[in-house]
Amino acid sequence: MGKWDLSILYSGLDDPSFASDMKALEGYIAEYAELAKVAAALPHGELLRKYVKLTVDLNSTVSKVAIFCNLRYSANTQDMESASALGRIMALTSSLASPSASLNKVIAGFSDLEELVGEPDLSEFSYFLLNIKRDSKYLLGDGEEAVFAKLNISGASAWSDLHSALTSTVKANYRGEEITLPAVRNLAYDKDPEVRRDAYYAELACYPAIEESVAFALNSIKLQVLSECELRGYESPLAKSLYDSRMKRKTLDALVEAIEEYLPQFRKYLRAKARALGHEGGLPWYDLFAPMGRLEKTFDVEGAKSYLLDIFGKFDSELHDLVKCAFENAWIDFYPRENKVGGAFDCGIPSACESRVLTNFDGSFSSVTTLAHELGHSFHDRQVSRNSIINQDYSMPVAETASTFNEVLVMETAMAGARDAEEKLALLENELMESCQIICDIYSRFKFEASVFEHRTEEFMNAKRLSELMLDAQKLAYGDGLDEGLMHPYMWLCKGHYYSGGLSFYNYPYAFGGLFARGLYAKYKSEGEPFVEVYKRMLNATGVMDVEDCALVAGVDLTDVNFWRAGLAGIAEKIDEFVKIVNN
Repeated sequence: MGKWDLSILYSGLDDPSFASDMKALEGYIAEYAELAKVAAALPHGELLRKYVKLTVDLNSTVSKVAIFCNLRYSANTQDMESASALGRIMALTSSLASPSASLNKVIAGFSDLEELVGEPDLSEFSYFLLNIKRDSKYLLGDGEEAVFAKLNISGASAWSDLHSALTSTVKANYRGEEITLPAVRNLAYDKDPEVRRDAYYAELACYPAIEESVAFALNSIKLQVLSECELRGYESPLAKSLYDSRMKRKTLDALVEAIEEYLPQFRKYLRAKARALGHEGGLPWYDLFAPMGRLEKTFDVEGAKSYLLDIFGKFDSELHDLVKCAFENAWIDFYPRENKVGGAFDCGIPSACESRVLTNFDGSFSSVTTLAHELGHSFHDRQVSRNSIINQDYSMPVAETASTFNEVLVMETAMAGARDAEEKLALLENELMESCQIICDIYSRFKFEASVFEHRTEEFMNAKRLSELMLDAQKLAYGDGLDEGLMHPYMWLCKGHYYSGGLSFYNYPYAFGGLFARGLYAKYKSEGEPFVEVYKRMLNATGVMDVEDCALVAGVDLTDVNFWRAGLAGIAEKIDEFVKIVNN
């Protein structure tokens, strides 16, 4: 009960359709290699049409088999059959690096590409095809791409696996009991202040056992990224991140400028929370997530369903119907259990125009907002599913838009319906705590990663040095809002976002998404029902437009610092309300 149904893909790994699709995948990969060999001799239009069709077929097939294996493994990390099958898929697709580079170079050289993508049967793929030309300046030689793809498996990818293995097996000694790192970190949300404090010290004490190994992994990953950027011709890892995000530096600069202007507001919130919890000066890290007020309402699955349907039905019938379908047709794996991964995620299934959502539902209001968040991703999946599969991928900055928008809908409704002052305080504190994370925490992580890349060119940073850089970044972000002697020097170790060779600066997109969604919500409140269709058109466009052009669909100029200030001003108003409540 409460588990998702994956039969829309396959009945199991022994399903003949799975074996058939794996064989088809091998065939498409072989076709890809053959097309690369003859590409230069084909008429331009013929090559583009063959390339598009083959890419659609290949992506459709690889997404089906890979998604199935990933979802099975997420629900049961002891499912070695799925892990092995996923390994076979990765090995197969890694062989695409060389022919893909070869094909992309041929297409990028077409002088008539812009004319060809205007033809009726190619126009829907114009963004995809023109990006091949745009991306070509960063391509290596065919052989070099193949070597890089294979070496990455034992390079950054392996170092990332080491980080995951070490952080998932290290144990913290909490009050004489050995518990996992996720378990001790979750105690930061406990109602008991002594539990939070003891858990903080227990967490910090567990890191020295693995810190130098993890530091070695981080140094190795960042050096590989720097080397790749140099080889490919990117100005810096940040420049590569922005390019991959299809986002202008001017947009990031406007976002960061607005955040820096409003950091004092968040410090005011943290100091007010510190006073309310009995601390002098800044807030100690172990009380950063301390709950306040009283929120006793709990939900079962049916209650969560009714609550969300009531809220979303007032916004849009399509969102309402999708959420209803997700609950009633086993799209959601609800409950925690042994060997199931923690946290929550959404996974779109392009072949079925459906999604699957994993949560660890515990009946709390937080669990309901998590469901709303992940079902926002599902709604985004639905909007882009109207495009071809090769027009469905969207960049990290816009990836959190629909999910955060759903959260805002739920939080605003909950605040308006608060039954008493204690419930209102609990909801307000929860929202500000989350906002502080996407602003202050993300800003500190952004500054830390920039500092790591800067120093890695000159030095190997041991664990002590990395902790110093982390504390420097936290002081920049939180200022006097936190107790300087009780910060978190090991945030570099416990956050997996730093440990990717292909996705650097996995931080600013969260600030972007949080503030972008709040800005869109403000437009919805101002414009009413007509905004809903504009919002859906914008979500659909995320797969076929750069970030700035996509936002213009909704009438937003992302390079204007005033847009970001407006979103932050709304949070600042709630900070003032919070300070007023706790000071009374």
